[in-house]
Amino acid sequence: MTTPKNDKNPRTTGRPTLNEVARLAGVSPITASRALRGVSTVATELVEKVQKAALELNYVVNPAARALASAQSHSVVVLVPSLSNLLFIDTLEAIHQVLRPKGFEVLIGNFHYSRDEEENLLRNYMAYQPRGLLLTGFDRTESSRRMIEASNIPCVYMMELDSAAGVNCVGFSQLAAGETAAEHLLSRDRKRLAYIGAQLDQRTLLRGEGFRKALQKAGLYDPDLEVLTPRASSVGLGGELFLQLLASHPDVDAIFFGNDDLAQGALLEAMRCGIKIPEQIAVLGFNDLPASAHMVPRLSSISTPREAIGRRAAEQMLTLMAGNSVAKPVQDMGFELKVREST
Repeated sequence: MTTPKNDKNPRTTGRPTLNEVARLAGVSPITASRALRGVSTVATELVEKVQKAALELNYVVNPAARALASAQSHSVVVLVPSLSNLLFIDTLEAIHQVLRPKGFEVLIGNFHYSRDEEENLLRNYMAYQPRGLLLTGFDRTESSRRMIEASNIPCVYMMELDSAAGVNCVGFSQLAAGETAAEHLLSRDRKRLAYIGAQLDQRTLLRGEGFRKALQKAGLYDPDLEVLTPRASSVGLGGELFLQLLASHPDVDAIFFGNDDLAQGALLEAMRCGIKIPEQIAVLGFNDLPASAHMVPRLSSISTPREAIGRRAAEQMLTLMAGNSVAKPVQDMGFELKVREST
């Protein structure tokens, strides 16, 4: 039996090639490759021709083959712990806006706050020979650390800071943010201050540590007023933990939540139960998610520069991938206390 001939591609795989796309578009293979990668220096009319040719031929880019052919891919791996948290969605959007116009593909991995899952993602993505790694925080397995170090791939860490030699990072002090939260609530003359945190990633724990240190300094720390759970952060969980805390400690007069969705849940539950915010209990969130400014009452929160972190981290990565060192490897983007009606 003879194999039917593929008029568009005589290769045994039956897959259209980049050369065929370039020939149909009337451009060189290099121009076709750059056009399909979104490199901004390619003229718009050429991009349109190449995209039209690729569509006609049903051409699909093979990143692994591209990496083998050039001994270097055009991919940057970005690993985040969640795709349901707007914090990381905003960061990813900013990264994409910086890297995509330069012709880089952004490979996103979600490790669901699991160090083992992050290790598996790193191992799998290394097969693509990525040009760079953008990673969240510093809490990972020893195997992951060794893998990153052995790869010699440029790496930028996001959301946290570390002044160790050779580390490029963009973020803010989670510890200082927790201290600021406590100081704000203390300035409202609150005496029974609680911290409610979920997920329990390293950043949540650091916020709680900063909050604790400020209360200890003021002589008002009570370990019974720390409510920590490994459960996923959510509005529903926030309301549930809020009621649990008040049932066991009805004298609480201020609560700092490790994320805004928890605090939003507390405000909704307070409204249902007729608990006056902030007259009876001051409520402070973290991350200043979009809905927080529209809650009833409007939620006070610590605003984090998630878009700026993503943009600056991607800019650092471009510098490193070009073979240059970053002038300021540790970039503290700071945070801002947004005082609204709930405190």
